[in-house]
Amino acid sequence: MKSITIAVLGLLLAGTLQVNAAEAPDPALQEILNYRQYSPSFASSGQPTREQFATLKDQGFERVVYIAFTNNRNALPDEDQVVKGLGMEYMQVPVDFANPLPSDFYAFADSMRRAPDKKTLLHCQVNARATAFSFLYRVIYEQVPVAEAKADMNTVWQPNEVWRDFIFTVLDQNGVSPDCPDCDWTVPAPNQ
Repeated sequence: MKSITIAVLGLLLAGTLQVNAAEAPDPALQEILNYRQYSPSFASSGQPTREQFATLKDQGFERVVYIAFTNNRNALPDEDQVVKGLGMEYMQVPVDFANPLPSDFYAFADSMRRAPDKKTLLHCQVNARATAFSFLYRVIYEQVPVAEAKADMNTVWQPNEVWRDFIFTVLDQNGVSPDCPDCDWTVPAPNQ
């Protein structure tokens, strides 16, 4: 009986270690600008370097979705070739930071929903656009509570008025309220 108890405790401990390992991404991934791991198969970040795309491939990422324009000063102009050359799927949805559209979000979401278990990095330049899209995807399609997804987004930024209104529009289109205890949607003061 004692050996069975020890075996069960060992399995429980192993399961706990696996869960914790999924929550703590590899230190090499943490070097990517504003990298955030939401689940074993979904993360967002700012712009990875050429070398960091190889690290993503080594860490099992299968798809990269870029939601900014290639003429951003930090963008890799040949990112599509770098990612495809590493054997990963590549998708770009150019999202205007000053005018995000619901159709931009749905183009990204449609791709994700076709293969939801494909390990995916969603990125933009600093992870502002990407955390907003991640917030929406997780709340609408993965049933993550608004408060949890909002807290994750706030580790990178508090959306400005344009992005708050965009988020509210997409949530409303999907019958989801942005209201929750501890959710502060106050627009930050402009930088001076």
